[in-house]
Amino acid sequence: MTTDKTPPDDLAAVELCKKSYERIRAELAEVIVGQGSVIEQVLVAIFSRGHALLEGVPGLAKTLLISSLAEATHLSFKRIQFTPDLMPSDVTGTEVIQEDLQTGERKYKFLPGPLFANMILADEINRTPPKTQAAMLEGMQERQVSAGGEVHRLPDPFFVLATQNPLEQEGTYPLPEAQLDRFLLYIKVDYPSGAEEWEIARRVTTGKQGTISPTLSGEDIVGLQQLVTRVPVSDQVLGYAWALVRATRPQTPESPEFVNKWVAWGAGPRGVLTLVTCAKARAILHGRYHATVGDVQAVLKPALRHRIAGNYAAQANNLTSDQLIDMLTEAVPADRKYEKPAA
Repeated sequence: MTTDKTPPDDLAAVELCKKSYERIRAELAEVIVGQGSVIEQVLVAIFSRGHALLEGVPGLAKTLLISSLAEATHLSFKRIQFTPDLMPSDVTGTEVIQEDLQTGERKYKFLPGPLFANMILADEINRTPPKTQAAMLEGMQERQVSAGGEVHRLPDPFFVLATQNPLEQEGTYPLPEAQLDRFLLYIKVDYPSGAEEWEIARRVTTGKQGTISPTLSGEDIVGLQQLVTRVPVSDQVLGYAWALVRATRPQTPESPEFVNKWVAWGAGPRGVLTLVTCAKARAILHGRYHATVGDVQAVLKPALRHRIAGNYAAQANNLTSDQLIDMLTEAVPADRKYEKPAA
C-alpha cells in the first residue's frame, strides 16, 4: 500500500531492506541450517531498536546464530558469558586510578566493559546473580552507564541478544517478569526438522562450513530503524493490536472468559507498542511500506509470551503462554472493524 505521498527515498530504503534481508539470510545459510523464523524475529528486534531473548535447549546454534549475525554486519561485537561470580563492573566497566607520568597527578579513569559494543551476546543471562542482571538491564534500557558521577553513552546502534537455557534450573537466577519486559521479543528456538538435522550432521562432520561476508553497516541499521518509525499503520492494524493486548487483561470488559479463568496478569501498554513496531519492521523486511494484520499475527507470540502470566489453574492444566495466545487469536477476530474508542 504505497501512495503518491510516500517519499521516494523511503521506497528505495524499503527495497534496500528487502535485498539486505535476503543477503543476510543467504550469508547465514552458509553456517546456519534452518532457523528461518528465528532469524527473521531477531532482525525484527534489531530494526525495531529493541533487544531479544532467545531460549532453547543446548546445541540449537543460539550462540552461533548471534555471532554469525555479527559477522554479517559491520558492527563491533562482544560476548559476555554470564556466570554466578560475574560482577556488575565486569559487564559495564570500572574506574581505576591512573598516574600522570609527567605531573605525578593521580586521577580516576573509566575503563569501558564489554557492554560498550554495537552487538552484545549475553550468553546464559539466567546464570548470573540479580545484581549483575540489573546492571545489564539498566544499560539496555537507558543505553548508558553511570560511573564516578559521569554518564557514558553506549554506541549506536546498540542491542543485546541474550540467551538462556530452560534446563538445569538449579542454582540459576531466572529473570523476573518485570525485567523480562525489557526485552522486546522473547524468541523460542526449537529443534530442527529431520532434513535440517541431517544437513547439520553432514556439514559439521565433513568440515564443509562456509564463511560469512558483511552486508550491512551500522549506519544502514540506524537508517532502517528510523525508517520503521515512518512506516504507516492503518487504524485497522493498530486497532487489532490494541484489541489483542486489551483482551489479555483479566477482569476487564474486553477480556474473554478463558482469560478471566486462566490468566493472572496480562500485557501492559508496552505490548501494543511492541506489536505495532515489530509489525512495521517485519513489513519492510518483506519489501512493504505498510504493516498488515498478518505482520501483527507473525510477531504475536514472541511479543507477548513473556507479557502474559498464567495463574495456578493454568499451570495445573499445563497451559503455556503460547497456548493462551493461540486462544487469544481465536477470540479476537482480525476482520472486525476497529476504531479509536471514545475518551
